[in-house]
Amino acid sequence: MKNGEGPRARRPGRARRVAAWSAAGVLAVGGTGAGLLWSHLSGNVDGVDIDAALGHDRPGASHDGAMNILLLGSDSRAGTHGAYGRDAGGARSDAAMVLHVDKSHHKASVVSIPRDTVVSRPDCPKPDGGTVPGARQAMFNASFQLGGPGCTVKTVEKMSGVRMDHYLEVDFGGFKRLIDELGGVDITTRQAVTDSHSHLDLRPGKHTLRGEQALGLVRTRHGVGDGSDLGRIQLQQAFVKALTQRVNSLGLFSDPSKLYHLADTATKAVSADSELASADKLLGLARELKGISPDHMNMVTMPVAYDPRNPSRVVPLEKASHAVWQALRADRPIPPSATHDSVGDKGDSPVTGGS
Repeated sequence: MKNGEGPRARRPGRARRVAAWSAAGVLAVGGTGAGLLWSHLSGNVDGVDIDAALGHDRPGASHDGAMNILLLGSDSRAGTHGAYGRDAGGARSDAAMVLHVDKSHHKASVVSIPRDTVVSRPDCPKPDGGTVPGARQAMFNASFQLGGPGCTVKTVEKMSGVRMDHYLEVDFGGFKRLIDELGGVDITTRQAVTDSHSHLDLRPGKHTLRGEQALGLVRTRHGVGDGSDLGRIQLQQAFVKALTQRVNSLGLFSDPSKLYHLADTATKAVSADSELASADKLLGLARELKGISPDHMNMVTMPVAYDPRNPSRVVPLEKASHAVWQALRADRPIPPSATHDSVGDKGDSPVTGGS
């Protein structure tokens, strides 16, 4: 991100304190070898220069401390040795969430974007040169497949009018390793969740999901509901809350050794925009976000209706979606009325966080 636009630039004093604290943690682990440890962690992270890809035709940046991060789960099978099939012509975004952190950094709103949403995709630069032509009737998740993270960010910004300050991506293998490093995540199922495709067989009750089962849960389309992406989003949102609860319960920031091992796994698991693509900035971001409890995290799905031309697709509800994005732009809570008519927020999730 450009100077003065990212969270570190907006809060220079706090950024220095966070970076200093993080460095102290590594010193406690590594002693005189801290420099090598820190360099190793930073070398784990893949960075993407989103600014260079998108240029200047973007929504304005916030300057009040609020922050928007595009979170992507890609369906890349890299490193999984075919356990989940082969990539079909390139990875696509299997999950997409806009995380809005309010200016106090004590509350957050999360807006899930269904991968099957029909959107107007703008012209996008290809990562290896050239241009991906825009399309008026395009599948949202194809923007990642065709133009990489830059095109996905540009598509989200065009349809929302909200500038993405940062971008974070995790693929199948990275997700599994991260959950295993955390010792699993606790959930409670209200009903049975079974899916032979995702190797899931969860009875009603309490469970601690390790990496393989956690990946199956956030990927399943057949284990709940009508088999659509909308039911899967409910599971993903419930799991994110459970994951937040798990991380907050571990006391990582008071245990430098545990923090280092988790940071080593996490930095190998994620790709990020170039401003975040270092260990100190990722840990600094985590330090700032750790005060947001699941109770202060409002999660919704972008208001959508089934596409009358293709019932396996959805289209945004224009007025309702505008209300959601306007709330984020104004750093206000999303009004509950915005999702009343959406097919994406019907009924309670079959899964809740905690055990």
